[in-house]
Amino acid sequence: MTILAQRPKSLLDVPMHYCPGCGHGIVHRLMAETFDELDIAQRVIGVAPVGCAVFADSYFACDMVQGAHGRGPAIATGIKRSKPGAIVFSYQGDGDLASIGMAEIVHAAVRSENITVIFINNAIYGMTGGQMAPTTLVGQVATTAPKGRDPKLQGWPINMCEMLAQITGSKYLARVAVDSAQNVIKAKQAIKKAFENQVNGVGFSMVEVISQCPTNWGATPMQALEFVRTKMIPQYPLGVFKDEGAK
Repeated sequence: MTILAQRPKSLLDVPMHYCPGCGHGIVHRLMAETFDELDIAQRVIGVAPVGCAVFADSYFACDMVQGAHGRGPAIATGIKRSKPGAIVFSYQGDGDLASIGMAEIVHAAVRSENITVIFINNAIYGMTGGQMAPTTLVGQVATTAPKGRDPKLQGWPINMCEMLAQITGSKYLARVAVDSAQNVIKAKQAIKKAFENQVNGVGFSMVEVISQCPTNWGATPMQALEFVRTKMIPQYPLGVFKDEGAK
């Protein structure tokens, strides 16, 4: 019998704690597949965030560090500079990266640190109960915006890829989604490209993943997929915003 698919070696065979319909598990698998395909698993060091993926270190077969809230890029910078041969990633949610960690991500890009950042954008604070995030959509209800986000009160959603694209040190910026098989394939390509850039010494790379959060959106998994397609992607268009890997 021919085996067509199996668990990546870089993904541990343990139950995940994520809610049904969440996109984190899909992204974890794509990253693990990349580690196997690039044969870098023994060199990878990851930084887990504060947020829903706080236990990411339980799922990857690589060395990992638990970072303080928002400090993933700073920790990844220290690891990479002290161990230049390591392949270092920071895995972050929208509250971790775009709120308390905004300074860290911006200055990591300014310095063009040769690290890979995987940014999960589900437009809400997940682990702490559904508060408004920097990426929460206009009109989207959150526990701290019960009438929906109002730009006059809470400002506008932050489009991180578009913002970081203005920074010279940013070398690869892509936004993908994991709402369909087609988009999962494209997400894998972007994630693999981001890690290949680090292997090749290109500089700062970030992949933003639009991910569904049925629990905190108050939706079924199928409704959450539809929300990604009809609400999230119009605000956060998919595509490559910067690619200087060949230079």
